[in-house]
Amino acid sequence: MIRAFAVLAALLLAFVAASPASAQMLSGESLDEVIAVVDEDVILRSDLDRAVGNILAQYAGRAAQLPPRPVLERQVLERLIFIRLQVQRAESTGIRVGDTELDQAVLRLAQENNATVDQLRASLQRDGFSYEEFRKTMREEMQVQRLRQRFVQSRVQVTETEVDILLASGGLKRGEVRLSHILVGVPDGASAEQIRAAREKAERVRREIDDGLDFESAAIRYSDGQQALEGGDLGWRRYDEVPNVFVDLVAGLRPGEVTQPMRGPSGFHILKMAETREASAEIVREYNARHILVRTSELVSADDALGSVRNLRQRVEAGEDFAGLAREFSEDTTSANLGGDMGWFELGAYGTRVGQVLQSLSDGQLSEPFQTEAGWHVMQRLGSRDTDRTEERVREQARETIRNRKAEEEYENFLRQLRGEAFVENRLGAPQDAPAAG
Repeated sequence: MIRAFAVLAALLLAFVAASPASAQMLSGESLDEVIAVVDEDVILRSDLDRAVGNILAQYAGRAAQLPPRPVLERQVLERLIFIRLQVQRAESTGIRVGDTELDQAVLRLAQENNATVDQLRASLQRDGFSYEEFRKTMREEMQVQRLRQRFVQSRVQVTETEVDILLASGGLKRGEVRLSHILVGVPDGASAEQIRAAREKAERVRREIDDGLDFESAAIRYSDGQQALEGGDLGWRRYDEVPNVFVDLVAGLRPGEVTQPMRGPSGFHILKMAETREASAEIVREYNARHILVRTSELVSADDALGSVRNLRQRVEAGEDFAGLAREFSEDTTSANLGGDMGWFELGAYGTRVGQVLQSLSDGQLSEPFQTEAGWHVMQRLGSRDTDRTEERVREQARETIRNRKAEEEYENFLRQLRGEAFVENRLGAPQDAPAAG
C-alpha cells in the first residue's frame, strides 16, 4: 500500500549493524557463524545474509546490475562494520535515543507518507520487514547522525575571513549538480603494488563504461564507496557542496560526461555528471506586524489572559492608539517599547501559529485574540513585501559550503582513524573481482 516504506525499509535494514544482543548465541540454539569481530561485538552470518537478502529484494528484476555474491557480501559487510563502529563510538560518548524520541521519529516518518504508524507497521510486514528491526535500525541511524553532528560542531569552524576569501575568489559557483561516483579504494599505508592494482582496476572499470556498461551497474559491481549499492548516486548537491578535490573538474563537466580515474586520499575516483540545474534568485515574502501579548502564569490563568486581550482589542477598535496600548500592557519585552512593532520578518520567524494568523489577515487588519505557548495575543498586520535575499543567501551558502567541505573531509578522516584504531577481524575474506556480465 505504501511503497515508500518498503524502499526506506530496504535501505535501512540492508545496513543494520549487529548489536550486542544479536550476537548472543545461547546454549541449545544452533550456532551462527561469526563473520566479523568489531571490538567487543560480532557480526553474524545471519546478519550479513539478512542485509544481502534485503539488497537482493531491492534489486528484484535487476539482479544483473549487482556484482557476484562474494563481492556483494564484502561490500555489505564493510558497511555493517562502519555502522557498528560509529554506533559504538556514539554509545561510548553518551549519545542515546530514548523510546519516546524514537516514537516521535517513527510518527514523523509515517506522517510524511500520509499514513499512521499502524499503516507503516502493516506495510513493512507485508513487504517482509520486521517492525522491531526497523525501529532498532532507525535508532542506530539517529545515533550515527548525532555523532556526526557533534563531531562537526566540535571540529569544524568557519571564519568570516574564509567566507570573504571564497566569495572574492569567485570560487562559489551557484546552481546544483547531481553526481554519480565510483571509488576504487586504497587502504591506508598502501604499498606501491596495491596502488598500482587499484589504478589498473579503476582504468579497467572506465574502459568497461566506454564499452557500454552503464555507470550505475559499474558502481554497484565495482565501487567501494558508501553509495555503491545505490548505483553511486550522490544525489543533488550545490556546486559548493562538492568535495574540494573534485570542484574544478565538476565545474567543467556536461550532463552525461564521465571523468577519467582521479587519485584522491581514499583511492581512485570516477565521476559522472548526471544532471545540472541553475540557481534562481532568492525572493522571499516578508511581513510587518505589531502585537500585544498577555502572558499566562501561575497568577494569570489562560481565561484571564484571554479576557485582557479581548478588552485591549475592543479599545483599539474603539479608536485608542495600538502603539500606546502595547507600550503600557504588552508583556513582550522585545517589542513593547516599540509600540508592539515586530519589524519585518519571514512567515515562520515567530512560529507556526503566528504565521497562520498573519496569512489570514490583510494589510491593516486586526486579528481576533489567539493563543501561542507564550500566552494570548492580538496582532495587526501592517504590510507585506517581496525582498531579494540573494546576496544574503549567497553569503550563507558560502559559509555552509566551507563548513560542508571541511566536515566531509574531517569526518572521512575520523572514520578512517576509527577503523584503524578498532579491532576488526573480517573473516569473510576478499574475493577477486569478477568481470562484468555481457
